[in-house]
Amino acid sequence: MKTRIAILGGGPSALFVLKRFVEAGHKDLEIHIFERKKLLGAGMPYSYEGSNQEHVTNVSDNEIPEIVTSIEEWIQTVPEDVLIRFGIDRDRFNEYKVLPRLLFGQYLSAQFDLLLKKAERLGLQIHVHTGCRVVDIIDIPSEKKVDVVIERSGLSRFNRVIICTGHNWPVKHEGTIPGYFDSPYPPAKLKLQLNHPIAIRGSSLTAIDAMRTLARNNGSFHSDESGKVVFTPSDESLEFKLVMHSRNGLLPAIRFHLEDPLLSDEALLTEDEIEQNRQENDGFLQLDYIFEKAFKNLFLEKDPKFYERIKDKSIEDFVEMMMGMREKMEPFALFRKEYAEAERSIKNEESIHWKEILAVLSYVLNYPAKYMSAEDRMRLQKVLMPLISIVIAFVPQSSAKEMLALDDAGKLEIVSVGDDSQVDPESEGGVTYRYTDESGESKAIYYNTFVDCIGQPHLPFESFPFKSLIADGTVRPAHLKFRSSAAGGEAVADGNKDVEQTAREDFYLKVPGIAITDNFQVVSRSGDINRRIYIMAVPYIGGYNPDYSGLDFCEQASSTIADSILND
Repeated sequence: MKTRIAILGGGPSALFVLKRFVEAGHKDLEIHIFERKKLLGAGMPYSYEGSNQEHVTNVSDNEIPEIVTSIEEWIQTVPEDVLIRFGIDRDRFNEYKVLPRLLFGQYLSAQFDLLLKKAERLGLQIHVHTGCRVVDIIDIPSEKKVDVVIERSGLSRFNRVIICTGHNWPVKHEGTIPGYFDSPYPPAKLKLQLNHPIAIRGSSLTAIDAMRTLARNNGSFHSDESGKVVFTPSDESLEFKLVMHSRNGLLPAIRFHLEDPLLSDEALLTEDEIEQNRQENDGFLQLDYIFEKAFKNLFLEKDPKFYERIKDKSIEDFVEMMMGMREKMEPFALFRKEYAEAERSIKNEESIHWKEILAVLSYVLNYPAKYMSAEDRMRLQKVLMPLISIVIAFVPQSSAKEMLALDDAGKLEIVSVGDDSQVDPESEGGVTYRYTDESGESKAIYYNTFVDCIGQPHLPFESFPFKSLIADGTVRPAHLKFRSSAAGGEAVADGNKDVEQTAREDFYLKVPGIAITDNFQVVSRSGDINRRIYIMAVPYIGGYNPDYSGLDFCEQASSTIADSILND
Protein backbone atom coordinates (compact mmCIF):
# COMPACT_ATOMS: atom_id res chain seq x y z
CA MET A 1 0.00 0.00 0.00
CA LYS A 2 1.60 3.25 -1.12
CA THR A 3 1.54 6.49 0.91
CA ARG A 4 -0.12 9.15 -1.25
CA ILE A 5 1.45 12.57 -0.80
CA ALA A 6 0.12 15.82 -2.29
CA ILE A 7 2.51 18.75 -2.76
CA LEU A 8 0.45 21.90 -3.30
CA GLY A 9 2.49 24.31 -5.41
CA GLY A 10 5.31 23.65 -7.85
CA GLY A 11 7.82 26.40 -7.05
CA PRO A 12 11.17 26.34 -5.19
CA SER A 13 9.64 24.96 -1.96
CA ALA A 14 8.10 22.04 -3.83
CA LEU A 15 11.37 21.52 -5.71
CA PHE A 16 13.30 21.02 -2.47
CA VAL A 17 10.60 18.76 -0.99
CA LEU A 18 10.69 16.61 -4.12
CA LYS A 19 14.49 16.51 -3.93
CA ARG A 20 14.26 15.09 -0.40
CA PHE A 21 11.87 12.31 -1.39
CA VAL A 22 13.93 11.41 -4.48
CA GLU A 23 17.12 11.28 -2.40
CA ALA A 24 15.42 9.06 0.18
CA GLY A 25 14.62 6.57 -2.59
CA HIS A 26 11.48 5.13 -0.94
CA LYS A 27 9.42 3.35 -3.60
CA ASP A 28 6.31 3.04 -1.40
CA LEU A 29 5.35 6.65 -2.10
CA GLU A 30 2.97 8.08 -4.71
CA ILE A 31 3.55 11.83 -5.04
CA HIS A 32 1.19 14.26 -6.74
CA ILE A 33 2.32 17.85 -7.46
CA PHE A 34 -0.38 20.48 -8.12
CA GLU A 35 0.73 23.76 -9.75
CA ARG A 36 -1.66 26.44 -11.00
CA LYS A 37 0.82 27.65 -13.67
CA LYS A 38 2.37 25.65 -16.50
CA LEU A 39 5.96 26.16 -15.31
CA LEU A 40 7.50 24.09 -12.50
CA GLY A 41 10.37 25.22 -10.27
CA ALA A 42 10.45 28.98 -10.80
CA GLY A 43 7.64 29.99 -8.46
CA MET A 44 6.63 33.64 -8.20
CA PRO A 45 10.04 35.35 -7.71
CA TYR A 46 11.76 33.75 -10.71
CA SER A 47 8.93 33.80 -13.25
CA TYR A 48 7.17 36.67 -15.04
CA GLU A 49 4.91 36.94 -11.97
CA GLY A 50 7.83 38.38 -10.03
CA SER A 51 10.48 39.41 -12.56
CA ASN A 52 11.25 41.19 -15.78
CA GLN A 53 14.39 40.99 -17.88
CA GLU A 54 16.09 43.62 -15.68
CA HIS A 55 15.71 41.85 -12.32
CA VAL A 56 18.59 39.96 -10.73
CA THR A 57 18.96 37.52 -7.84
CA ASN A 58 20.60 38.64 -4.61
CA VAL A 59 22.37 35.27 -4.28
CA SER A 60 25.06 33.68 -6.44
CA ASP A 61 25.72 30.06 -7.42
CA ASN A 62 28.00 29.41 -4.44
CA GLU A 63 25.25 30.58 -2.02
CA ILE A 64 22.59 28.22 -3.37
CA PRO A 65 21.98 24.84 -1.72
CA GLU A 66 22.79 21.94 -4.03
CA ILE A 67 19.87 20.56 -6.04
CA VAL A 68 20.98 18.26 -8.88
CA THR A 69 23.56 20.24 -10.85
CA SER A 70 25.23 23.57 -10.07
CA ILE A 71 24.37 26.68 -12.08
CA GLU A 72 27.92 26.65 -13.44
CA GLU A 73 27.34 23.14 -14.86
CA TRP A 74 23.85 24.00 -16.10
CA ILE A 75 25.03 27.16 -17.92
CA GLN A 76 27.07 24.92 -20.24
CA THR A 77 23.80 23.33 -21.46
CA VAL A 78 21.83 26.56 -22.11
CA PRO A 79 21.20 27.49 -25.78
CA GLU A 80 23.38 30.37 -27.01
CA ASP A 81 20.42 32.59 -27.93
CA VAL A 82 19.12 32.41 -24.35
CA LEU A 83 22.53 33.40 -22.94
CA ILE A 84 22.77 36.30 -25.41
CA ARG A 85 19.30 37.52 -24.36
CA PHE A 86 20.44 37.65 -20.73
CA GLY A 87 23.92 38.98 -21.45
CA ILE A 88 25.72 35.89 -20.11
CA ASP A 89 29.12 34.79 -21.46
CA ARG A 90 29.34 31.02 -21.00
CA ASP A 91 33.15 31.05 -20.90
CA ARG A 92 33.43 33.86 -18.35
CA PHE A 93 30.70 32.68 -15.98
CA ASN A 94 31.73 32.10 -12.36
CA GLU A 95 29.93 30.89 -9.27
CA TYR A 96 30.23 34.25 -7.46
CA LYS A 97 28.03 36.20 -9.86
CA VAL A 98 24.35 36.95 -9.37
CA LEU A 99 22.01 35.93 -12.18
CA PRO A 100 19.06 37.47 -14.02
CA ARG A 101 16.06 36.17 -12.07
CA LEU A 102 14.22 34.85 -15.12
CA LEU A 103 17.32 32.87 -16.12
CA PHE A 104 17.58 31.53 -12.56
CA GLY A 105 13.92 30.50 -12.89
CA GLN A 106 14.87 28.48 -15.99
CA TYR A 107 17.63 26.83 -13.94
CA LEU A 108 15.17 25.84 -11.18
CA SER A 109 12.74 24.54 -13.80
CA ALA A 110 15.53 22.45 -15.38
CA GLN A 111 16.40 21.07 -11.92
CA PHE A 112 12.77 20.06 -11.46
CA ASP A 113 12.90 18.15 -14.76
CA LEU A 114 16.14 16.41 -13.72
CA LEU A 115 14.55 15.35 -10.42
CA LEU A 116 11.48 13.98 -12.21
CA LYS A 117 13.73 11.95 -14.54
CA LYS A 118 15.76 10.70 -11.59
CA ALA A 119 12.56 9.66 -9.81
CA GLU A 120 11.42 7.79 -12.89
CA ARG A 121 14.72 5.87 -13.03
CA LEU A 122 14.34 4.96 -9.35
CA GLY A 123 10.77 3.75 -9.85
CA LEU A 124 9.31 6.50 -7.65
CA GLN A 125 5.76 7.24 -8.78
CA ILE A 126 5.22 10.99 -9.38
CA HIS A 127 2.25 12.67 -11.05
CA VAL A 128 2.48 16.33 -12.09
CA HIS A 129 -0.70 18.37 -12.49
CA THR A 130 -0.03 21.80 -14.02
CA GLY A 131 -2.68 24.43 -14.75
CA CYS A 132 -4.39 23.10 -11.66
CA ARG A 133 -5.78 25.31 -8.87
CA VAL A 134 -6.35 23.90 -5.38
CA VAL A 135 -9.29 25.71 -3.76
CA ASP A 136 -9.64 23.89 -0.43
CA ILE A 137 -8.30 21.19 1.87
CA ILE A 138 -10.55 19.01 4.04
CA ASP A 139 -9.10 16.92 6.85
CA ILE A 140 -10.76 13.52 7.47
CA PRO A 141 -9.44 12.52 10.95
CA SER A 142 -11.65 9.41 11.20
CA GLU A 143 -9.93 7.92 8.14
CA LYS A 144 -6.52 9.53 8.74
CA LYS A 145 -6.78 11.04 5.25
CA VAL A 146 -6.97 14.48 3.67
CA ASP A 147 -9.09 15.59 0.73
CA VAL A 148 -7.64 18.12 -1.69
CA VAL A 149 -10.33 20.10 -3.55
CA ILE A 150 -9.28 20.97 -7.09
CA GLU A 151 -11.08 23.59 -9.16
CA ARG A 152 -13.25 21.93 -11.84
CA SER A 153 -11.88 18.46 -10.98
CA GLY A 154 -13.31 17.77 -7.53
CA LEU A 155 -11.74 15.81 -4.68
CA SER A 156 -8.58 13.77 -4.49
CA ARG A 157 -7.66 11.89 -1.29
CA PHE A 158 -4.19 11.66 0.27
CA ASN A 159 -2.36 10.38 3.33
CA ARG A 160 -0.21 13.51 3.60
CA VAL A 161 -0.48 17.05 2.21
CA ILE A 162 2.39 19.56 2.06
CA ILE A 163 1.32 23.16 1.41
CA CYS A 164 4.01 24.90 -0.71
CA THR A 165 1.89 27.65 -2.23
CA GLY A 166 4.57 30.35 -2.00
CA HIS A 167 4.14 34.11 -2.07
CA ASN A 168 0.82 35.92 -1.90
CA TRP A 169 0.36 39.67 -2.42
CA PRO A 170 -3.12 40.71 -1.22
CA VAL A 171 -4.93 43.31 -3.31
CA LYS A 172 -6.55 46.17 -1.37
CA HIS A 173 -6.90 49.18 -3.69
CA GLU A 174 -5.19 48.19 -6.92
CA GLY A 175 -7.62 48.23 -9.82
CA THR A 176 -10.09 50.54 -8.07
CA ILE A 177 -7.79 53.49 -7.21
CA PRO A 178 -5.98 54.73 -10.35
CA GLY A 179 -2.22 54.96 -9.83
CA TYR A 180 -2.28 52.73 -6.71
CA PHE A 181 -0.26 49.49 -6.77
CA ASP A 182 -0.47 47.07 -3.83
CA SER A 183 2.86 45.54 -4.84
CA PRO A 184 5.30 45.83 -7.75
CA TYR A 185 4.34 42.31 -8.94
CA PRO A 186 3.92 41.23 -11.64
CA PRO A 187 6.40 43.93 -12.71
CA ALA A 188 5.02 44.18 -16.25
CA LYS A 189 2.28 46.41 -14.81
CA LEU A 190 4.93 49.03 -13.92
CA LYS A 191 6.06 49.47 -17.52
CA LEU A 192 4.64 53.00 -17.37
CA GLN A 193 5.80 56.35 -18.67
CA LEU A 194 5.27 58.74 -15.75
CA ASN A 195 6.22 62.40 -15.87
CA HIS A 196 5.84 63.02 -12.12
CA PRO A 197 7.28 61.90 -8.74
CA ILE A 198 6.30 58.35 -7.71
CA ALA A 199 5.87 57.39 -4.05
CA ILE A 200 7.39 54.07 -3.04
CA ARG A 201 6.70 52.61 0.39
CA GLY A 202 9.84 50.83 1.58
CA SER A 203 13.47 50.96 0.51
CA SER A 204 14.64 47.35 0.45
CA LEU A 205 14.81 44.68 -2.29
CA THR A 206 11.13 44.90 -3.26
CA ALA A 207 11.47 48.68 -3.69
CA ILE A 208 14.61 48.13 -5.77
CA ASP A 209 12.63 45.79 -8.04
CA ALA A 210 10.14 48.62 -8.67
CA MET A 211 13.02 51.07 -9.17
CA ARG A 212 14.71 48.93 -11.84
CA THR A 213 11.49 48.66 -13.87
CA LEU A 214 10.22 52.24 -13.51
CA ALA A 215 13.61 53.79 -14.25
CA ARG A 216 13.96 51.85 -17.50
CA ASN A 217 10.56 53.00 -18.69
CA ASN A 218 11.33 56.65 -17.99
CA GLY A 219 14.94 56.91 -19.09
CA SER A 220 18.04 54.83 -19.66
CA PHE A 221 21.21 53.68 -17.92
CA HIS A 222 24.59 53.69 -19.64
CA SER A 223 28.25 53.66 -18.63
CA ASP A 224 30.39 56.75 -19.18
CA GLU A 225 34.03 56.73 -20.31
CA SER A 226 35.26 55.90 -16.80
CA GLY A 227 32.84 52.97 -16.49
CA LYS A 228 30.53 54.78 -14.07
CA VAL A 229 26.79 54.05 -14.51
CA VAL A 230 24.78 57.15 -15.47
CA PHE A 231 20.97 57.66 -15.71
CA THR A 232 19.41 59.94 -18.32
CA PRO A 233 15.65 60.60 -18.14
CA SER A 234 13.69 60.45 -21.38
CA ASP A 235 12.35 63.68 -22.91
CA GLU A 236 8.81 62.61 -22.00
CA SER A 237 9.73 61.97 -18.34
CA LEU A 238 11.80 64.98 -17.28
CA GLU A 239 9.75 65.27 -14.04
CA PHE A 240 10.10 61.55 -13.28
CA LYS A 241 11.43 60.89 -9.78
CA LEU A 242 11.30 58.01 -7.28
CA VAL A 243 10.64 58.90 -3.64
CA MET A 244 11.35 55.93 -1.33
CA HIS A 245 9.66 56.23 2.08
CA SER A 246 11.64 54.32 4.70
CA ARG A 247 10.79 53.76 8.36
CA ASN A 248 14.30 54.74 9.45
CA GLY A 249 15.43 56.68 6.40
CA LEU A 250 18.05 54.08 5.53
CA LEU A 251 18.99 52.14 2.41
CA PRO A 252 19.78 48.41 2.65
CA ALA A 253 23.31 47.03 2.82
CA ILE A 254 25.19 45.86 -0.28
CA ARG A 255 26.40 42.35 -1.19
CA PHE A 256 29.87 41.56 0.08
CA HIS A 257 32.10 38.47 0.21
CA LEU A 258 30.53 35.77 2.37
CA GLU A 259 33.01 33.56 4.17
CA ASP A 260 30.30 30.93 4.74
CA PRO A 261 27.91 31.33 1.77
CA LEU A 262 25.68 28.41 2.77
CA LEU A 263 24.02 28.79 6.15
CA SER A 264 24.55 25.33 7.58
CA ASP A 265 22.82 23.33 10.28
CA GLU A 266 25.82 24.05 12.46
CA ALA A 267 24.52 27.59 12.80
CA LEU A 268 21.32 26.38 14.45
CA LEU A 269 20.93 25.94 18.19
CA THR A 270 20.79 22.26 19.12
CA GLU A 271 17.59 20.75 20.51
CA ASP A 272 19.39 20.18 23.81
CA GLU A 273 20.46 23.84 24.03
CA ILE A 274 16.93 25.03 23.32
CA GLU A 275 15.43 22.56 25.78
CA GLN A 276 17.84 23.46 28.57
CA ASN A 277 17.25 27.19 28.18
CA ARG A 278 13.49 26.65 28.21
CA GLN A 279 13.69 24.51 31.34
CA GLU A 280 15.60 27.27 33.07
CA ASN A 281 13.09 29.95 32.00
CA ASP A 282 9.55 28.70 32.68
CA GLY A 283 9.31 27.03 29.25
CA PHE A 284 10.38 30.12 27.27
CA LEU A 285 13.41 30.43 25.00
CA GLN A 286 15.19 33.67 25.85
CA LEU A 287 16.02 36.13 23.10
CA ASP A 288 19.04 37.29 25.10
CA TYR A 289 20.35 33.71 25.22
CA ILE A 290 20.09 33.37 21.41
CA PHE A 291 21.82 36.74 20.99
CA GLU A 292 24.72 35.62 23.19
CA LYS A 293 25.01 32.10 21.78
CA ALA A 294 24.32 32.62 18.06
CA PHE A 295 25.73 36.11 17.63
CA LYS A 296 28.17 37.47 20.20
CA ASN A 297 30.03 34.20 20.82
CA LEU A 298 30.72 33.70 17.10
CA PHE A 299 32.99 36.77 17.15
CA LEU A 300 35.37 35.16 19.64
CA GLU A 301 36.96 33.35 16.71
CA LYS A 302 35.87 35.46 13.72
CA ASP A 303 36.64 38.96 15.00
CA PRO A 304 37.98 39.17 18.58
CA LYS A 305 38.29 42.99 18.43
CA PHE A 306 34.62 43.35 17.55
CA TYR A 307 33.74 40.90 20.33
CA GLU A 308 35.48 43.15 22.86
CA ARG A 309 33.35 46.07 21.63
CA ILE A 310 30.03 44.24 22.02
CA LYS A 311 30.56 41.58 24.70
CA ASP A 312 28.82 43.59 27.44
CA LYS A 313 26.13 45.14 25.24
CA SER A 314 22.46 44.22 25.41
CA ILE A 315 20.46 43.77 22.21
CA GLU A 316 19.15 47.31 22.62
CA ASP A 317 22.67 48.71 23.16
CA PHE A 318 24.05 46.83 20.14
CA VAL A 319 21.24 47.95 17.81
CA GLU A 320 21.56 51.53 19.05
CA MET A 321 25.30 51.44 18.34
CA MET A 322 24.92 50.04 14.81
CA MET A 323 21.86 52.08 13.85
CA GLY A 324 23.37 55.21 15.40
CA MET A 325 26.45 54.81 13.20
CA ARG A 326 24.21 54.47 10.15
CA GLU A 327 21.75 57.23 11.02
CA LYS A 328 24.50 59.83 11.55
CA MET A 329 25.25 59.81 7.83
CA GLU A 330 23.09 61.04 4.96
CA PRO A 331 21.57 57.86 3.40
CA PHE A 332 23.35 58.09 0.04
CA ALA A 333 26.67 59.08 1.62
CA LEU A 334 26.42 55.92 3.76
CA PHE A 335 25.36 53.88 0.72
CA ARG A 336 28.43 55.07 -1.23
CA LYS A 337 30.70 54.28 1.72
CA GLU A 338 29.20 50.78 2.07
CA TYR A 339 29.45 50.21 -1.68
CA ALA A 340 33.21 50.90 -1.53
CA GLU A 341 33.49 48.65 1.54
CA ALA A 342 31.61 45.85 -0.23
CA GLU A 343 33.82 46.19 -3.33
CA ARG A 344 36.94 45.82 -1.15
CA SER A 345 35.38 42.81 0.59
CA ILE A 346 34.76 41.06 -2.75
CA LYS A 347 38.13 41.99 -4.23
CA ASN A 348 40.06 40.80 -1.15
CA GLU A 349 37.69 37.86 -0.49
CA GLU A 350 37.26 39.05 3.09
CA SER A 351 33.91 38.99 4.85
CA ILE A 352 32.34 41.89 6.76
CA HIS A 353 31.89 39.67 9.78
CA TRP A 354 29.28 41.53 11.78
CA LYS A 355 26.95 41.65 8.78
CA GLU A 356 27.48 37.98 7.90
CA ILE A 357 26.94 36.87 11.50
CA LEU A 358 23.80 39.02 11.73
CA ALA A 359 22.47 36.99 8.76
CA VAL A 360 23.33 33.83 10.71
CA LEU A 361 21.47 35.18 13.76
CA SER A 362 18.39 35.85 11.62
CA TYR A 363 18.53 32.25 10.37
CA VAL A 364 18.97 30.87 13.89
CA LEU A 365 16.08 32.93 15.29
CA ASN A 366 13.60 31.70 12.71
CA TYR A 367 12.97 28.13 13.81
CA PRO A 368 12.68 28.35 17.62
CA ALA A 369 10.83 31.72 17.59
CA LYS A 370 7.63 29.90 18.59
CA TYR A 371 9.16 29.25 22.03
CA MET A 372 9.79 32.90 22.84
CA SER A 373 7.67 34.83 25.30
CA ALA A 374 5.39 37.49 23.87
CA GLU A 375 7.61 40.12 25.51
CA ASP A 376 10.71 38.84 23.69
CA ARG A 377 8.84 38.57 20.41
CA MET A 378 7.75 42.20 20.67
CA ARG A 379 11.37 43.13 21.45
CA LEU A 380 12.57 41.15 18.45
CA GLN A 381 10.16 42.92 16.10
CA LYS A 382 10.69 46.39 17.52
CA VAL A 383 14.43 46.38 18.24
CA LEU A 384 16.35 43.73 16.30
CA MET A 385 14.37 43.08 13.10
CA PRO A 386 14.68 46.66 11.74
CA LEU A 387 18.48 46.28 11.81
CA ILE A 388 18.41 42.72 10.43
CA SER A 389 16.07 43.67 7.58
CA ILE A 390 18.41 46.46 6.44
CA VAL A 391 21.70 44.60 6.78
CA ILE A 392 20.87 41.19 5.29
CA ALA A 393 19.07 42.44 2.17
CA PHE A 394 22.41 42.10 0.29
CA VAL A 395 21.65 44.48 -2.59
CA PRO A 396 23.43 43.26 -5.77
CA GLN A 397 26.19 45.55 -7.09
CA SER A 398 24.35 46.25 -10.34
CA SER A 399 21.30 47.51 -8.41
CA ALA A 400 23.52 49.63 -6.15
CA LYS A 401 25.15 51.25 -9.20
CA GLU A 402 21.73 52.11 -10.63
CA MET A 403 20.58 53.61 -7.32
CA LEU A 404 23.70 55.78 -7.18
CA ALA A 405 23.15 56.83 -10.82
CA LEU A 406 19.56 57.85 -10.02
CA ASP A 407 20.79 59.80 -6.98
CA ASP A 408 23.42 61.58 -9.12
CA ALA A 409 20.68 62.50 -11.59
CA GLY A 410 18.43 63.84 -8.80
CA LYS A 411 15.88 61.13 -9.59
CA LEU A 412 15.90 59.14 -6.34
CA GLU A 413 15.11 60.45 -2.87
CA ILE A 414 14.90 58.72 0.53
CA VAL A 415 12.38 60.08 3.05
CA SER A 416 12.32 58.98 6.70
CA VAL A 417 8.68 58.52 7.74
CA GLY A 418 8.57 56.72 11.12
CA ASP A 419 6.08 54.08 12.34
CA ASP A 420 3.05 56.40 12.41
CA SER A 421 3.05 57.23 8.70
CA GLN A 422 -0.04 56.46 6.66
CA VAL A 423 -0.97 56.27 3.02
CA ASP A 424 -4.46 57.52 2.20
CA PRO A 425 -5.81 56.41 -1.21
CA GLU A 426 -7.67 59.16 -3.05
CA SER A 427 -10.86 58.09 -4.84
CA GLU A 428 -9.95 60.05 -7.99
CA GLY A 429 -6.50 58.47 -8.10
CA GLY A 430 -3.16 58.54 -6.35
CA VAL A 431 -2.48 58.84 -2.62
CA THR A 432 -1.74 61.35 0.10
CA TYR A 433 1.31 60.29 2.12
CA ARG A 434 1.06 61.54 5.73
CA TYR A 435 4.04 61.43 8.08
CA THR A 436 6.06 63.40 10.59
CA ASP A 437 9.47 64.35 9.26
CA GLU A 438 12.75 64.26 11.21
CA SER A 439 12.27 67.83 12.45
CA GLY A 440 8.86 66.92 13.90
CA GLU A 441 6.83 68.67 11.21
CA SER A 442 3.64 66.99 9.94
CA LYS A 443 3.60 66.38 6.18
CA ALA A 444 0.79 65.49 3.78
CA ILE A 445 2.07 65.07 0.24
CA TYR A 446 -0.01 64.02 -2.75
CA TYR A 447 1.41 61.59 -5.34
CA ASN A 448 -0.26 60.58 -8.62
CA THR A 449 1.35 57.14 -8.42
CA PHE A 450 2.08 54.93 -5.39
CA VAL A 451 3.73 51.49 -5.23
CA ASP A 452 3.66 49.53 -1.95
CA CYS A 453 7.05 47.82 -1.69
CA ILE A 454 7.30 46.62 1.90
CA GLY A 455 7.92 43.03 0.79
CA GLN A 456 5.97 39.84 1.43
CA PRO A 457 3.64 40.63 4.34
CA HIS A 458 3.06 38.15 7.15
CA LEU A 459 -0.61 37.44 6.53
CA PRO A 460 -3.19 37.14 9.33
CA PHE A 461 -4.93 33.88 10.28
CA GLU A 462 -8.16 35.05 8.63
CA SER A 463 -6.48 35.21 5.21
CA PHE A 464 -5.46 31.52 5.25
CA PRO A 465 -6.88 30.32 1.92
CA PHE A 466 -8.11 26.81 2.81
CA LYS A 467 -11.29 27.75 4.65
CA SER A 468 -12.47 24.26 5.61
CA LEU A 469 -9.37 23.87 7.79
CA ILE A 470 -10.36 27.05 9.64
CA ALA A 471 -14.05 26.11 9.87
CA ASP A 472 -13.48 22.65 11.37
CA GLY A 473 -10.69 23.79 13.71
CA THR A 474 -7.91 21.84 11.98
CA VAL A 475 -5.77 25.00 12.15
CA ARG A 476 -5.63 27.68 14.83
CA PRO A 477 -4.15 31.18 15.04
CA ALA A 478 -0.53 31.43 16.11
CA HIS A 479 -0.04 33.07 19.50
CA LEU A 480 2.66 33.50 22.15
CA LYS A 481 2.13 33.67 25.90
CA PHE A 482 3.27 36.60 28.00
CA ARG A 483 5.73 35.53 30.67
CA SER A 484 4.44 38.29 32.92
CA SER A 485 0.73 39.01 33.35
CA ALA A 486 1.68 42.57 34.25
CA ALA A 487 3.39 43.01 30.86
CA GLY A 488 0.32 41.58 29.12
CA GLY A 489 -1.98 43.94 31.03
CA GLU A 490 0.28 46.84 30.14
CA ALA A 491 0.12 45.93 26.43
CA VAL A 492 -3.70 45.90 26.63
CA ALA A 493 -3.69 49.27 28.41
CA ASP A 494 -1.44 50.62 25.63
CA GLY A 495 -4.11 49.63 23.11
CA ASN A 496 -2.40 46.60 21.56
CA LYS A 497 -5.34 44.88 19.85
CA ASP A 498 -3.31 41.69 19.29
CA VAL A 499 -3.21 40.89 23.02
CA GLU A 500 -5.87 38.55 24.41
CA GLN A 501 -6.62 37.56 27.98
CA THR A 502 -7.91 34.11 28.92
CA ALA A 503 -10.22 33.17 31.78
CA ARG A 504 -7.15 31.98 33.71
CA GLU A 505 -5.75 35.53 33.70
CA ASP A 506 -3.06 34.56 31.17
CA PHE A 507 -2.21 36.99 28.38
CA TYR A 508 -1.35 35.97 24.80
CA LEU A 509 0.02 37.91 21.84
CA LYS A 510 -1.65 37.01 18.56
CA VAL A 511 1.04 36.77 15.86
CA PRO A 512 0.45 36.39 12.09
CA GLY A 513 -0.69 33.16 10.44
CA ILE A 514 -1.35 29.69 11.79
CA ALA A 515 0.25 27.68 14.58
CA ILE A 516 2.74 25.00 13.49
CA THR A 517 5.13 22.54 15.12
CA ASP A 518 8.90 22.27 14.70
CA ASN A 519 8.13 19.78 11.90
CA PHE A 520 5.89 22.31 10.11
CA GLN A 521 2.74 20.33 10.97
CA VAL A 522 -0.43 22.34 11.57
CA VAL A 523 -1.87 22.51 15.09
CA SER A 524 -5.62 22.25 15.73
CA ARG A 525 -7.89 24.55 17.73
CA SER A 526 -7.71 22.08 20.63
CA GLY A 527 -3.90 22.03 20.48
CA ASP A 528 -3.49 18.63 18.82
CA ILE A 529 -0.70 18.08 16.29
CA ASN A 530 -1.98 17.08 12.86
CA ARG A 531 0.32 14.41 11.38
CA ARG A 532 -1.27 14.63 7.93
CA ILE A 533 -0.93 18.32 6.97
CA TYR A 534 2.37 20.19 6.65
CA ILE A 535 2.98 23.77 5.56
CA MET A 536 6.00 25.72 4.33
CA ALA A 537 4.06 28.53 2.60
CA VAL A 538 5.85 31.48 4.20
CA PRO A 539 3.04 34.10 4.14
CA TYR A 540 0.93 31.97 6.49
CA ILE A 541 3.56 30.89 9.06
CA GLY A 542 5.21 34.26 9.73
CA GLY A 543 4.07 34.27 13.36
CA TYR A 544 6.16 31.24 14.27
CA ASN A 545 8.80 31.79 11.56
CA PRO A 546 9.34 35.57 11.63
CA ASP A 547 12.20 35.64 9.15
CA TYR A 548 12.76 33.30 6.24
CA SER A 549 15.76 33.29 3.95
CA GLY A 550 14.60 32.13 0.53
CA LEU A 551 16.29 28.96 -0.63
CA ASP A 552 17.98 28.47 2.75
CA PHE A 553 14.52 28.21 4.25
CA CYS A 554 13.44 25.75 1.51
CA GLU A 555 16.51 23.63 2.17
CA GLN A 556 15.98 23.43 5.93
CA ALA A 557 12.19 23.12 6.02
CA SER A 558 12.03 20.49 3.24
CA SER A 559 14.50 18.30 5.10
CA THR A 560 12.50 18.56 8.33
CA ILE A 561 9.18 17.78 6.60
CA ALA A 562 10.46 14.84 4.54
CA ASP A 563 12.19 13.30 7.57
CA SER A 564 9.01 13.64 9.61
CA ILE A 565 6.88 11.93 6.94
CA LEU A 566 9.37 9.16 6.21
CA ASN A 567 9.95 8.43 9.90
CA ASP A 568 6.25 8.46 10.79
